[in-house]
Formats: sequence, structure tokens, C-alpha cells
Amino acid sequence: MTRTPTYPGYDVLAKRDTPSWDAPTRAVIAARLNTPNQARYLGPSQWQTLLALCDTIVPQPGNVNGVHAPRVPVAALVEGKLLDDRRDGFRDARLPPLRAAWETGLAALDAESVKACGEPFAQLDDERRRALVARMQRGELRSRAWHGMPCDLFFAKRVLHDVSAAYWSHPLAWNAMGFGGPANPRGYVRLYTNRRDPWEAVEAADESDAAREAARRENERAR
Repeated sequence: MTRTPTYPGYDVLAKRDTPSWDAPTRAVIAARLNTPNQARYLGPSQWQTLLALCDTIVPQPGNVNGVHAPRVPVAALVEGKLLDDRRDGFRDARLPPLRAAWETGLAALDAESVKACGEPFAQLDDERRRALVARMQRGELRSRAWHGMPCDLFFAKRVLHDVSAAYWSHPLAWNAMGFGGPANPRGYVRLYTNRRDPWEAVEAADESDAAREAARRENERAR
């Protein structure tokens, strides 16, 4: 199955050296782009479990129109948050702090996987992974490995929160939804419905080759 980009020709990184981004913005985005796609805090088994869990929550295509598609390093971004112990400034009192919640949750998910399927979570196929994650979401996993942490709360407050935030913080995800990223100092001006600033992405509104090509050319001019 082939996929047509919604914003053909658009690349938010073309704004790197324009008035849209200032030096602090460029530094933050560069750090995300340069995040090593490897474990720096978690142990090997925890890292493999995190990789599999992130792929289950936000599956990404390996190829688009027969061409290898770059992937957002979601697990690496989540793991970077653990490495820095970068907390949110708030948490549900029923959950332990960030690192403890993730370490307990990953170990418990593996233990539940071995109990239910005879294999660690990272070795399961996609269907069995989704089934186990769905049970976690419904609060049905209650082994001692959770140490009293509600599995559905871990899913809602840590897994969904941290994984989705990691994915949508990356420029590759911004390209997919036509987002211009932080606009500092230029800012966004045309904020009304169906209005856009001239440097924002142009959506290919229909499936015709002519429309896609016109959108691609306009996105290139907007850079």
C-alpha cells in the first residue's frame, strides 16, 4: 500500500535559519535530532521492551511509496527523559516518580508477557503485543511485579503521556502534520479558520497529481 504525503515537499527544518526560529529554538531541536538511538540509562532488556512498546503505541511505516521512510526515534526520546530524570512537575500520587514508574512498568510488562505467552514482550508478534497492551489499558494485569502500581494508570499517565509527547516533539512528526514548529520570534499571525501564514505548509487537498505537485511547489517557495 502506498501513501501520499499530506504536505508534499514540506520540510520544517528548512526554517532552521529563518526568522521563524531563534538560537534557543534551534538548540532544542538539534538536541532532539541528535538523540542517540540507543540505551543510555535503561538496561538491555528494558530497552528492548521499551522499543517494542513504543512501536506498539505509535507504529511507523518502514517504507513509503517503495522508499525507506525515516522514523522518529520515539524510544530514544523517552529514554532520554529518563536519563535526565526530566519530570513533569506533577504526577498522580498513586504512581512512583518518573524513573521508578518506568522501570517497574517495563519489568512488569515483561513478566506479564512471559506468564501469558512464554516469551518477553519484545519477542512477541504485533498481535500479541497489542493484546497485552490492551489488557494493561483495561487494568487487567495484576502480577506482583507491578509492586502495587495500577497498570492502567501507568498506561494512561506514563506510557501514553511520554510516548505520544516524544513522537510529536520531533520534526519528522511536524512534517507529517504540516506544523511549522515553534515560531519564535516570528510568531503565527493568521490564526483564523482556513487561514495560514505564507510560510506555513500547504495541504494537498485531493488525490490528483496536479494538486500534489502544486502543493509541493508552494511548500518549496514558502521556505
